[in-house]
Amino acid sequence: MENIKNGIPYINRDISWLSFNYRVLQEAKDPSVPLMERIKFMAIYSSNLDEFFRVRVANIRNLVRVGKKTKRRLDYDPKEVLNEIHRIINSQQEEYSKIFEKQIVPQLADNNIFLLKNLDDLNEEQKQFIEDYFQDNLLPFVQPVLLVKKKIRPFLNNGALYLSVILGPLEEEINGNEYAIIKIPSDHIRRFIKLPSPESDRHDIIVLDDLIRYSARWLFPGYNILGMYSLKLTRDAELYIDDEFSGNLLSKIRKSLNKRNVGPAARFVYDRETPQHLMDFLKETFELEDYDLLPEGKYHNNFDFFQFPDFGLHYLKNTPLPPLPYEDLEKTKDLFTAIKEKDHLIHVPYHSYESVIRLFEIAATDPLVTHIKVVQYRVAKKSRIMTALMSAVKAGKQVSVFVEVKARFDEAANLEWGEKLEKAGVSVQYSFPGVKVHSKLALISRIEDKKTKLYAYMSTGNFHEGTAKIYSDFGLFTADERLTREAARVFSFLETVKLPSQDFENLLVGQFNLRNTLMEFIDQEIENAKKGLPASIMLKMNSLQDQRMIRKLYEANNAGVKVKLMVRGICSLIAGVEGFSENIEAYSIVDRYLEHSRIFIFHNNGDERIYLSSADWMVRNLSYRIETAFPIYDPDHRQELKDFMDLQFRDNVKARILDADQSNYYKENIDDIAVRAQSETYFYLKRKAEGRFVKI
Repeated sequence: MENIKNGIPYINRDISWLSFNYRVLQEAKDPSVPLMERIKFMAIYSSNLDEFFRVRVANIRNLVRVGKKTKRRLDYDPKEVLNEIHRIINSQQEEYSKIFEKQIVPQLADNNIFLLKNLDDLNEEQKQFIEDYFQDNLLPFVQPVLLVKKKIRPFLNNGALYLSVILGPLEEEINGNEYAIIKIPSDHIRRFIKLPSPESDRHDIIVLDDLIRYSARWLFPGYNILGMYSLKLTRDAELYIDDEFSGNLLSKIRKSLNKRNVGPAARFVYDRETPQHLMDFLKETFELEDYDLLPEGKYHNNFDFFQFPDFGLHYLKNTPLPPLPYEDLEKTKDLFTAIKEKDHLIHVPYHSYESVIRLFEIAATDPLVTHIKVVQYRVAKKSRIMTALMSAVKAGKQVSVFVEVKARFDEAANLEWGEKLEKAGVSVQYSFPGVKVHSKLALISRIEDKKTKLYAYMSTGNFHEGTAKIYSDFGLFTADERLTREAARVFSFLETVKLPSQDFENLLVGQFNLRNTLMEFIDQEIENAKKGLPASIMLKMNSLQDQRMIRKLYEANNAGVKVKLMVRGICSLIAGVEGFSENIEAYSIVDRYLEHSRIFIFHNNGDERIYLSSADWMVRNLSYRIETAFPIYDPDHRQELKDFMDLQFRDNVKARILDADQSNYYKENIDDIAVRAQSETYFYLKRKAEGRFVKI
């Protein structure tokens, strides 16, 4: 595909996303990564890909079906993009299989963990174990179905695993083969089953799929089984409600959720060893098109690798980095006074999330607290924060929560939490039609000296105790009235849908001043560069796709502004292109933690503008969401963020170069000193917490 769009170098967002997911796969084949962590990255790669097909590819397929009618409104050819997606994924899947078979399986064996895939690998005790296990545990769930062309076509559940079976007659005088499918009940039975081993230090495992292959003869009496091949159908998961501007949005979402698992095909994956005659039969039986089909290896749903047993072999996992307590807030007896005295910046998962949880739990019982307001985008299934909010109502507080029910794949969970909160007496507001609320804000009102004092928590990540252990995010505790008053205006808008009477001067808020102010900041750097003044921009985000912002960055490049980008996922901008981006460097880090924070630093002739944000530079974030970017005023925090960004750009272990070819080459170590940003960040904060801080 040509990497030019509307006259500028530009990579299609979906093609760029595949490049990001390949960076995840690179971690699975990196020999320096502990073995169990490599298996985890194989699971992450597969989980990511499954969601990509259910949402992005399903949408592109729909555009292909519509055909020429859409081309006038699109600036790309959906069929061309779909073909390129299939080409890239086919190549990645072949590499995935090689990594598993040629690297992971042998290295498991080197550590006395054996994946037994063939009947000849099993001893008599293990064969008996499998027979007993099948009879005792699997029979109620295994569902063999004979397929009869144009008569019997069972419904394939979304994401479920099946074995397609070629059956031959026992009697030679009967001609012809028949076909059947067996559902693999991985939704009820664990995927990796430990077998009895002949030695105490040996660990034998069989995959559920292979256990059923071995036992399938009991399911088809009177037939010879001539072959069994795995398959899976992924269904369209998009709710198609983003453009709904009227009616009962909650009702529409509930109805759409009920239809999600019965949507049209988005991907039909199959064992690449499947014979053509069987594939032809399956295509006709399940009414599949060629662009539905994607060959993989013997096993699908490889996100089940998350469940792979580690047998307590901790040396095969990452060395633990215990979260550092943020003692100024976790140990103080007067939390609100501590926040009032100065701002506090935490960086999870390096710092413990306990200070955030403690804020809500103390606010719930503090007699001086009158109001608690929170935006809920994604939340843990078991949440101390949500429990604290419900307890606060019982203690007489006014609690209001804005629940964004359009958080993809968390819609049902958010609806459930919304109902729980409402039953507890919390005032709950739900999504706006056509707009997502993605801000990460909390606001607490407290009566002090007979006046209302506001406290805010602003973050780059969700109020989610689970993801706080693996997502790298910043959170700011503040009582600074410049920020808290404007945070109150955001909540007032969410509750009343009335435009604020005053402009935002400190916060950058989506739908109001976010996009335009960011453009103005870039324009200031352009102006400074033209005057011969120092001019630079450093940006860290998950995704960069918005054409207007990319065009503006190219304009900054041509004015002489130095631009450094650290983009974890989609990066449609192309760095290093003559005449457009010679002054732009672009990198990505994939490591043990998910890089999730967004940081924007504009040089501003030495008076840096430093912002943390919930927003990526995507069209949806800048134009169709309520996002928040908040300035960092405290000099110590500003330096900490600059030090953090310096470590990110010095990384020469996990940083990849983002270029036009999407080669994902690792950044070269030109200093002879290995710098791994995530490890260095942890020990930077550890030294600081222990009072032996050394500036990097």
